[in-house]
Amino acid sequence: MSEFLQIFSPPGWMLVAGSYLLGSIPFGLLIGKAYGVDIREQGSGNIGATNLGRALGKRWAVAAFLLDFSKGILPTLAASYIAQVNTNEPLYLGILAGTAAILGHTFPLYLRFRGGKGVATTLGVITGVAPPATVLAGIVWLGVYLKTRTVSISSLATGATLPLGIWGTELLYQQTYFTLLYQQTDFTARIVFSIAIAALIFLRHRTNIVRILRGEELTFKKAGENTEARPDD
Repeated sequence: MSEFLQIFSPPGWMLVAGSYLLGSIPFGLLIGKAYGVDIREQGSGNIGATNLGRALGKRWAVAAFLLDFSKGILPTLAASYIAQVNTNEPLYLGILAGTAAILGHTFPLYLRFRGGKGVATTLGVITGVAPPATVLAGIVWLGVYLKTRTVSISSLATGATLPLGIWGTELLYQQTYFTLLYQQTDFTARIVFSIAIAALIFLRHRTNIVRILRGEELTFKKAGENTEARPDD
């Protein structure tokens, strides 16, 4: 047990624990509560940005997305700093801290482990450890959304491309002019993380997948048309 605890320094373990607690903060729910709306009783019942947007409008959806995104990127940046201060710190600390934040959002301590789907927080983590992969993820999400007008399909497509984005990022890191993008994380850890998180995204979207296969997943229409009743995140 003592050998396990020595994998990270005390600041490293504090970061992992703090990342989970930070990830557990339900920003979407709190914003809704501030305006007298419990978004768990609206639309899909999810606490994420999309459902908040359904209840309060797009600007609050953007605000919740950015806050959930920050829950992912801040722990990875903090891990990079710790690794620079303590060169003996394992290079997968950033991945572990980011994973803790995602698990916090998905299974929040404060809400009896019933949270969101983790897409925004995942993008924050990916941005912290492999910025070019986030660009690919954003392009995929936007392209699929414009084609399907369905958030769940866009999120699933983004999750599926995460391992490819991580692999492509590693190729970029091998080029001298991309070394400034490098974060203190191990490539194997990034690949394992991307596959595991992609699987988690699919798992959290299992009900959406069932509706997609049945042709029952509703979509966001263009301005002036009806919008879906079961948003994604």
